Amino acid sequence: MEPLLARAASRRSLLKTALVIGSVAVVPGCAQQANKVATLHLPPPPPAPIPVARPPVAVAATPSVAPPGIRPALFDRARQALQRHGTAIQKQDRIALADFSRSSSSPRFHLINLHDGTVTSLLVAHGSGSDPSHTGWLQRFSNEVNSEASCEGAFVASDYYVGKHGRSQRLIGLDPTNNNALDRAIVVHGAWYSNEDMLAKHGKLGRSQGCFAVGEHSLATVFDLLGEGRMIYAAKV
Repeated sequence: MEPLLARAASRRSLLKTALVIGSVAVVPGCAQQANKVATLHLPPPPPAPIPVARPPVAVAATPSVAPPGIRPALFDRARQALQRHGTAIQKQDRIALADFSRSSSSPRFHLINLHDGTVTSLLVAHGSGSDPSHTGWLQRFSNEVNSEASCEGAFVASDYYVGKHGRSQRLIGLDPTNNNALDRAIVVHGAWYSNEDMLAKHGKLGRSQGCFAVGEHSLATVFDLLGEGRMIYAAKV
């Protein structure tokens, strides 16, 4: 019995020794493999993407003095709006002012070249909700949907489209007083009730649903001078 136990113990000893030797033989191999992995040459990282440059803003040195025929208070407010809204207005060489302190019988839609101070003034209607009694004078502004009133503040002229009034231009309101303009479909369009012959017949223009409605023959002039990306500022000062 004892010789058998002795042989078993001897065998266990030999197996233990073999395992130790085997583990020693394996470890250096793993270490060498790890070294090989550590010294692999990885490909260089891809170059950083080049940022896409936005189109530059065409900025004009806005004159501090209002051009002839433009109310100084209104012009100052428009200048402040142009500075306040910055890059939202991509083209700042010309602006349009709607002076709603004047009657609809007056050429109160002013397209102003800020480089040389030249002004083109045209007739423009206001909304029926701004003048319920049709006096020819704007009584109030509203930003509410379905109010059919004109709204005040700074707009940026957006894209053109053809709708029920023919070729028209969408406007985006930039102030809390007109930020529903897009939802209300407040646009620039031509209208028969804004033609000059309305003054001879009625002494005033017709009314829009809040849009900047100009005479049918004046629309091309507005689109040429205003274009896309410029500011319209409307107020009663």
